[in-house]
Amino acid sequence: MTGRSAPRPRDDSPTPDLTGPGEPLELTRSIIVRLREGEPEAGVLLERAYRDAMVRFCRGYVGRWEDAEDAVQDVFCKVLAATEVPDNFRAWLYRIARNHCLNLVRNRNRRKDQHALPAEDEVEADLTGQLTRLLEVEMGAKVRDVLLLLPESTREALRMRYVEELSRAEIAEVLELQESIVKSRLFEGLKRIREELARTATRTG
Repeated sequence: MTGRSAPRPRDDSPTPDLTGPGEPLELTRSIIVRLREGEPEAGVLLERAYRDAMVRFCRGYVGRWEDAEDAVQDVFCKVLAATEVPDNFRAWLYRIARNHCLNLVRNRNRRKDQHALPAEDEVEADLTGQLTRLLEVEMGAKVRDVLLLLPESTREALRMRYVEELSRAEIAEVLELQESIVKSRLFEGLKRIREELARTATRTG
């Protein structure tokens, strides 16, 4: 693996689709092929394609950049050691990362030596910005406040959809849920945010 760095990270009613192109399909295919063939180059491709996104994703669970970087190294080691690599690689990778991070948090809590988590508004900064643009409002602070009122399971689904840009099907695989449940969480989350913003607008109007 290459050396670690810590860059800062730069529904379902009719709304603009924020799902981006993600990594080039050819690059993902190259990773899968090289992983299946046991080529050393697979690790280089894996870092190139997914490292920054994985650090951001893991930090949402473990809290600190340093811990997220360590978690990503562990996740990549697990991926490189896997005996079977599925075609739906991205969802598989995110599921490994999520499960690993949840285990880290559980173990940390058992030892009672957990580091203080960052402020909630810092953890949710990327999601707040995405949803502020999605909803075409200029109420970032209020969007953040509403997000903090949502169940963690809903915020998790929203983060995966609008920050990590996973499809609903991919989120369902990561969370090991039915896609209909994911769709419901996204819909209810956006609905709650819209309702709270509307109430705020009425009170201040």
